Amino acid sequence: MELYCGIDLHSNNGYYGIVQKNGKRMYDQRLPNDLPLILQSLEPFRKNVKSVAVESTYNWYWLVDGLMDKGYDVKLANPSAMRQYEGLKNVNDRTDAFFLAEQLRLGVLPAGHIYPKAERPVRDMLRRRMMFVQQRTAQIISLNNLIIRQSGMNMKMRSILRLEPDELGKLVGEEECLFIGRQNMDTVRFLSEKIKMIEGRVLEQVELKPEYELLTSIPGVGKILALVIMLETGDIGRFLKSGNYTSYCRCANADCYSNNKKKAENNRKNGNKYLSWAFVEAAHHCIAACDKAKRFYERKKSKSNGAVATKALASKLSKAAFHILREGTPFDEKKIFG
Repeated sequence: MELYCGIDLHSNNGYYGIVQKNGKRMYDQRLPNDLPLILQSLEPFRKNVKSVAVESTYNWYWLVDGLMDKGYDVKLANPSAMRQYEGLKNVNDRTDAFFLAEQLRLGVLPAGHIYPKAERPVRDMLRRRMMFVQQRTAQIISLNNLIIRQSGMNMKMRSILRLEPDELGKLVGEEECLFIGRQNMDTVRFLSEKIKMIEGRVLEQVELKPEYELLTSIPGVGKILALVIMLETGDIGRFLKSGNYTSYCRCANADCYSNNKKKAENNRKNGNKYLSWAFVEAAHHCIAACDKAKRFYERKKSKSNGAVATKALASKLSKAAFHILREGTPFDEKKIFG
């Protein structure tokens, strides 16, 4: 007797539903997020459970790893790709759990990639680094806005990072503004120190795989950015075509057209936001390092704006990365930009 289990996971509990192959419901129970208790509750069904679907939430690691260690075949359900019948009058955790189990039973569950457990900690370190980089950028922008308001000067990021306290005082003038500016500068320096510490720890823990070494042939892509792409991508073989990879990197269009008229926008956030950030960063560096990339960017910018042009270049680079990884060849700007 084949059984299928669906788990609607929350921050402190989960709802568990088990169905037979013919659709008959065998078990439904809300359980706290206590792995030994969960395994004990599922033990009577373990031999017959063919597969388990866990909703992909922010806290799935412990449950998926615990179930897989006990021999369960676990699928990570993709919430953005699932949609229940909109005419339902009553939807709750119980119906969600059995909805997952039913999709498993019917073989139509949209499943996400379960990233290897051993590589997750380093990948998550780089995600925290990205957060610190974004926070540092926000502090630099705040300081630049202060300088613009007080002096009318618009400074580049590198110039701001090299500012001394006396130079800042001449730019912002008033004592209160100088006090705020120094807090920005202190925060920027603190975050820069933490970013370097994370980078050093990452480089101690993991090295670029041979196929990912070729990513550094892309102008502007260094070791850290290549590591981000490597750890977020995983096995490139799970993407059939470059378009699939570009879509996963959130570098593809997500518009809905009918009769040549734009009707709506589809789910632009479906994909990996960290790869999206990585390729946008790569695009910014590539503009400075590659003349053909700069000309492509300027041409796109003249037709739209800087943000759209940057995203278009990021899309180009994501496709280049796909072919570099699949074919094992270095970056060729002629193939990308003509």
